[in-house]
This record gives sequence, C-alpha cells and structure tokens, in this order.
Amino acid sequence: MQNQESLALQLASYKAGFIGRAPAQRVVMMEAATAQLKSSGIESTALKVGDRAPSFSLLDAKGEQVSLNHLLEQGPVVAIFYRGAWCPYCNLELRAWQAQLAELKSLGATLVAISPQTPDNSLSTTEKNALAFQVLSDSDLAAAHGFGIAFTLPPELVDLYSSVGNNLPELNGNGQWTLPVPATFVIDTSGLIRFAHVEADYRERAEPSDVLAIIRAMGKE
Repeated sequence: MQNQESLALQLASYKAGFIGRAPAQRVVMMEAATAQLKSSGIESTALKVGDRAPSFSLLDAKGEQVSLNHLLEQGPVVAIFYRGAWCPYCNLELRAWQAQLAELKSLGATLVAISPQTPDNSLSTTEKNALAFQVLSDSDLAAAHGFGIAFTLPPELVDLYSSVGNNLPELNGNGQWTLPVPATFVIDTSGLIRFAHVEADYRERAEPSDVLAIIRAMGKE
C-alpha cells in the first residue's frame, strides 16, 4: 500500500474534474453553500480532542446493533462520518480506508463508517466498495447530533439534490434534509477523543496515514 496515491490527491483530482465538467452556475452555487456552512461555525462547535465521545448504538448493514462501548472494549475506535453512497468523495474516502484496514487492525483499532443511510443502503455501500469494515446507519442522526456535526441543507441544495435524484429523506428513511459534516474521530478505550477532523468542505477528508500515526503514538503511551 506504500505506493498508493494519497486520499488528498484523489479528492483533489475528482474535484478538478467535477469543476471542469459541471455547469458553472451549479459550481458557484455549491461553493456558496459550502462557504455558508463553514461560516456557521459548525467546525468549532463540534466535539474536539479531549472531549468525551457520546455513546451510540447503531444498526450495521445486516441490521444488527453495534455499540461504541462494546467496540472500545476491544481497542481504540476510528469513527468516520460520511454523507452517503451518493457522494463520490465519500466513496473515495471509504475505499482509501479499506486499503489501510490491515494496518489499522494490526494496531488493535476498529474502524466504523457512519452515515444517515438506512441499513439497506449501507449494505449497498459495503458491497459497491468491497468494504470489510462495519458501515453503520445513523438514520435518526442521533450520533451526528451527539458529535455536533449535523446540519440542515439550505433550500438551494435541497433543490439541486432533488433534481439529480438524491432524495435524502427517502435514502435515509427519516424524512429529513439533514446530513453530517464529514468528520473523523479517533476514540481511545476510555472514551476520550484523541483526534478530530471536522471539515465543512465535504471535499476535504482526514488522511488515513495521519490517523494511523495518531494511533501508533497512542500505542506507545
């Protein structure tokens, strides 16, 4: 995996391609919505390093309950919040983590990816990206709210997503146009957050190699 292109480069490449092919008006609107979300202050009000992670118990892709407390009994947890299978940036992130999964496991850590999608749609995500880690359904957004990263889409994005077939209230089974800001948290076995990456720009994600470095350092404490 050493020669694999970084996630940052993959995301930047996709972003450049999208800007090059999408209608200019759409690009401007999406940039404005991203700037608005960033200016809302959600990045600064989300949970941070040193905060205690809220407990959660969510359904996996097979409809079985998975609790944070149980996962922490086995070692540190990397919790990734992503928007959904319809988001190409999210799929790049999930596949990048799949490529690092063996190393993550060798460090004694567990990876879970959380989105508002229903368990059925989470299963589709798992199969489409050939993921060997748990993909959890936070349909009521309780976990996203607990970590302080849930937000309601502005009307212009509701119209845009509707026009391209991304009916989030239906995909997520909750009747809401609400999403989590993409975020990555590393939670130690005591339940404390040791790493937090919360980025209002959905095209930016934590680099897996940086997260692995944090976990390696934790193991030396």
